[in-house]
Amino acid sequence: MATTTPEDAYTAEPFLPARKGLAALRRAAADCRGCPLHRDATQTVFGAGKASARVMLVGEQPGDQEDRQGRPFVGPAGRLLDRALEEAGLNPADAYVTNAVKHFKFTRAEPGKRRIHKPPTLREATACAPWLAAELAVVEPELIVILGATAGKALLGSSFRVGPVRGTVLEEEIHGRPERLVPTVHPSAVLRADDREGAYQGLVADLKVAVQTLR
Repeated sequence: MATTTPEDAYTAEPFLPARKGLAALRRAAADCRGCPLHRDATQTVFGAGKASARVMLVGEQPGDQEDRQGRPFVGPAGRLLDRALEEAGLNPADAYVTNAVKHFKFTRAEPGKRRIHKPPTLREATACAPWLAAELAVVEPELIVILGATAGKALLGSSFRVGPVRGTVLEEEIHGRPERLVPTVHPSAVLRADDREGAYQGLVADLKVAVQTLR
């Protein structure tokens, strides 16, 4: 008979602690085995920021540098995001940043070569959803900025597309709580764009909508 393991259930729910403060959640998430992604990742990368943050930025998943350092948005995409936030009028230190998926999913072109980002599946994002729901419940942000399609699908369902709604203010019920959301592209998409400056200015414009909404 095949032996089942916790990750076979594809849900982080059993790993959530009884106490739901950010510190308790972060400690518990370090031991999460809610899906197979933990096997190859260096560590869990939980959200970062103050529980009193007015805005929550939700991305896709940790990248290579985030996986190594254990903090979200510390790689090239994170540095670009910080610059865009400042240009839009929001101090990055005033935001809570996290990802829909807390473990780095990757592949290698050859053994020993650099790790190449691989998008998480909707099943993997759904498995990780209890962590994101718990973060939202603690922080209770006034506004959520959706960074890319994976984050949008994790929050709003599999039919979500960034293009038609980016830079607009959505009002939706998320995990039983009314939320305001501003979708935009993930900063890594800006880094991959042929017209990087144009893509960057588009990101800044969307973030300005978020800042104006907070005001």
